[in-house]
Formats: sequence, C-alpha cells, structure tokens
Amino acid sequence: MTTPKKYMKEVIKEGKRVRWPKRDILVSTIIVVVLIAGFTALFLSLEDLTAGSLINQLRNAFGGNK
Repeated sequence: MTTPKKYMKEVIKEGKRVRWPKRDILVSTIIVVVLIAGFTALFLSLEDLTAGSLINQLRNAFGGNK
C-alpha cells in the first residue's frame, strides 16, 4: 500500500513527463469542446421542449386533464 505522500510524488513526477499541447492548439481545442457542448445543450433543450409539448397535446386530446 502506498502512502498519500508517495502517491502525490509519483503523480507530480508523471505530470512532468507528459507532453502538454502548445497554447494555440489548446485554445482551439477548448473552443471546439465549448461549441460542441453548447450545441448539444441547445439540441437537448429543444428536444425536451418538443417532447413536453407533444405529451401535453396528447394528454389534452385524450382527456388526461380531468
């Protein structure tokens, strides 16, 4: 079993060995991720509103609001 102190030393050592991306690549990647997340959130919100509206119309059509 490793101690927390030894574990953190190994994490820091491994972190220094990682090849981190250049700033311009990192920024463009972050922009792509934010755009995809925003598009997905918008799509799922619209889908949720549409499904809710459809369910309400079906309830009204079949007398579910008695």
